[in-house]
Amino acid sequence: MASLLFRRRLSPAATISRKIFLNGGGNSYVLLWNMKAEASFGICNCLRQFSHSAAARKVDFTDLTHPHTWYPIARKKCRNVFLHVGPTNSGKTYYALKQLESSSSGVYCGPLRLLAWEVAKRLNKSNVPCDLITGQEREEVEDARHKSVTVEMADVSSDCDCAIIDEIQMIGCRSRGFSFTRALLGLAANELHLCGDAAAVPLVQEILKVTGDTVKVQYYERLSPLVPLKVPLGSFSNIRTGDCVVTFSRTEIYKMKKKIEAGGRHRCSVVYGSLPPETRTRQATMFNDASSNSDVLVASDAIGMGLNLNISRIIFSTLKKFDGVELRDLTVPEIKQIAGRAGRYKSKFPVGEVTCLDADDLPLLHSSLDSPSPVLERAGLFPSFDLLYMYSRLHPTHGLHEILEHFLDNAKLSEHYFIANCDELLKVAAVIDTLPLSLHDKYLFCISPVDMDDDISSQGLTQFATNYSKNGLVQLREIFTPGTLKVPKSHTALKELESIHKVLDLYVWLSYRLDESFRDRELASSQKAICSMLIEEFLETVGWQKPRTKSLTQNSRLISLISREMRQQF
Repeated sequence: MASLLFRRRLSPAATISRKIFLNGGGNSYVLLWNMKAEASFGICNCLRQFSHSAAARKVDFTDLTHPHTWYPIARKKCRNVFLHVGPTNSGKTYYALKQLESSSSGVYCGPLRLLAWEVAKRLNKSNVPCDLITGQEREEVEDARHKSVTVEMADVSSDCDCAIIDEIQMIGCRSRGFSFTRALLGLAANELHLCGDAAAVPLVQEILKVTGDTVKVQYYERLSPLVPLKVPLGSFSNIRTGDCVVTFSRTEIYKMKKKIEAGGRHRCSVVYGSLPPETRTRQATMFNDASSNSDVLVASDAIGMGLNLNISRIIFSTLKKFDGVELRDLTVPEIKQIAGRAGRYKSKFPVGEVTCLDADDLPLLHSSLDSPSPVLERAGLFPSFDLLYMYSRLHPTHGLHEILEHFLDNAKLSEHYFIANCDELLKVAAVIDTLPLSLHDKYLFCISPVDMDDDISSQGLTQFATNYSKNGLVQLREIFTPGTLKVPKSHTALKELESIHKVLDLYVWLSYRLDESFRDRELASSQKAICSMLIEEFLETVGWQKPRTKSLTQNSRLISLISREMRQQF
């Protein structure tokens, strides 16, 4: 399928010459800075005027020891910061959202697009006009003074009455923590509400000592019981309605789905990270809907945050996970975050249960649930483009890859911060450094949501960057062949379709930043929708022997109509 859709493969010259291990996963850098707001980082425009002079060499652009000074608009305020901390299903985010609803203006910053969607929908339903802004969506509502955004899209260049940062403990994430640090230090809100795990409290208090903000901490208890079971599941014949089986690879997810459905009593929805967000949402909706055929969920740790699920019992098939570098035990926070999804307050399963498939995993499960999460010691940090630009003027012969490496090797940090993992950026920089692009354009491609470990995704980015460097215009029809999307017939074909969705998603992301060059946003969005529906049709049939439902037939007709409409555009 991929060979039909992507007409040109990578040339040998475009491959990466040295192996860089990825610690974390792709799509980490769906970020960051609107170039109109660069002043918020404290790098004055006057620096550009002497960037070639000896004066520039006296400025240490690698000094990152005072990141709070990068945000002068926020520093003009004495913010009231409220930490709402507690376990999953404790009502902490609910309370913060109530404050946001009653504010005159505000922003919700979430870790996932799904959460941003959910909050925007909630506020608009409550008659609080709210825009939705993520890396790939812009949905503006008339007279809106509120925004729901992914944390990377947080606006640090304007005032608001109230702001929320959800899952604040992610400030310690190796790959995305810097985005939460930026929001924490840069949001210019009268009230700033931080929701998450209590493990983040000491670090946040320490970081905000130098900002002049007042900090108050509110602790919450879980609203519904979570019961760790003393016996394992044992056999899949013991699966019951409302169960969620958690495993950590797409291959295992489909194996579990097939085994459960082979018993003939249950049908499974699936949720995992590489599924399109729209598909994940619809799979979760089917599981939550008592009138649907789907009554069991098989999922990865993608359910840990961002989805409201009516789960009765969490069943860990394993407590080990490959994190991109090694196979390791799940951490205490990971186990608690996933287990806490069982027993949602006011759902039909108000009491949650958690167990494992095998008895050998029960001791780790029980000890983790009884342990507090380790206190966070450092927050993520990453240099702004302006800092990298000024640093590059001191090394005019270096490409972006070498500039990044040199900058990170020489960066100076305070004890409360670490430099974010930028392996993915370095992989992209190594590929596009040979192209005749400006430093800013190279940087933009580097921070785009591309998974360089995915062949199709990396090919898509390389083709986009190459065409952009040659023509300044990237037409989707030059890279993507419409009319060839089909329902996958194998897991290999499914993986390819998921990768194609990533490439289309990347095109949309670039279209919001280089709109004059990436003009086919509507077409890319439509093709993304087709990908999602075709994937769902595969999910409806895999591992299930009953005839297709009427709704599936209607879905197929819709796909056919959309495909025909797309073909007519070419």
